Amino acid sequence: MQSYTIGQAARLLGVSPDTARRWADAGRIETRRDESGRRVIDGRSLAAFSTELAQSDEEEDAPYTSARNAFPGIVTAVKLGDVAAQVTIQAGPHRLVSLLTREAVEELGLEVGMRATARVKSTSVHIDRT
Repeated sequence: MQSYTIGQAARLLGVSPDTARRWADAGRIETRRDESGRRVIDGRSLAAFSTELAQSDEEEDAPYTSARNAFPGIVTAVKLGDVAAQVTIQAGPHRLVSLLTREAVEELGLEVGMRATARVKSTSVHIDRT
């Protein structure tokens, strides 16, 4: 069965290795020692924890939407054209780029450094200001 080091698990969860280590120390993630003495996490346990973590991170005031693939993150770039715009969001290890109208960016007040959620549905990326 696949197992992951604390660092690998942290990258998959989109957190720092220190955070993953604290979760393991607190018993939130079960670890064991491999042949080299490193702490590792069983793949099934990590999958279950990541699902639990994603469900607990859902905000109560989150918008109602049919788009289920939400990537909360931070706006890292906004490029405005005359009519169109490009917004880049870094969500954990994921970089998402959305092409939308300039008007939509202005209405949402999107700026570099603010929190936003990219919602992916089919081949479209929708941006929700959070």
